[in-house]
Amino acid sequence: MRDAYHEELDALTGRLVEMTRLVRSAISRATTALLDADLELAENVISRDEEVNRIFAETEAAIFELMARQQPVAVDLRMVITALRMGADLERMGDLAVHVAKVARLRHPDSAIPPEMRPAILEMGQIAENLVAKAGSCVARRDVESALELQHDDDAMDRLHRKLFRDILDKEWKHGVEAAIDITLIGRYYERYADHAVRIAADVVYLVTGSRPA
Repeated sequence: MRDAYHEELDALTGRLVEMTRLVRSAISRATTALLDADLELAENVISRDEEVNRIFAETEAAIFELMARQQPVAVDLRMVITALRMGADLERMGDLAVHVAKVARLRHPDSAIPPEMRPAILEMGQIAENLVAKAGSCVARRDVESALELQHDDDAMDRLHRKLFRDILDKEWKHGVEAAIDITLIGRYYERYADHAVRIAADVVYLVTGSRPA
């Protein structure tokens, strides 16, 4: 009976790792759709978010059943609690990738990104991918050291986010209000995506140590 119980706990980890893979792919494809004004790819990101939602729903159901049947305590209880939190963060990351894709769809056949801002957006997309990949590894391996590193890995995202605001507010800005709003929203989506990855890392630290990072 206990072996089956711990197999169920391991299955929770497996679902979370799969969700990290899916939301990483989503933000990668959303970034490409945004930069290339690729309508088909944007629609693909939007439609495939259902898969992330489905896995999260399965994770929630499995957690509630485990809590009702097994009444977990100590480390097992932390696993159940953090799995629920991490699943919610990953589900939200999928939503944020969808938001990026929807901006691409809205501005098609044009690109929402002015040429001089493309490098910053491309870098934000790459940072987002790296953060969620590292978060997935932390979850799979319960790697506290990497999780603590990730707490600071999003500094580059914050720097780029601030740069976008400086560019928009610069007196030389020539792309109008609509583009400024698009860039503001897009920057916020990437910045929030990174924040959720950091939250996942903090939950890994809590899961393993019982304490949250300072």
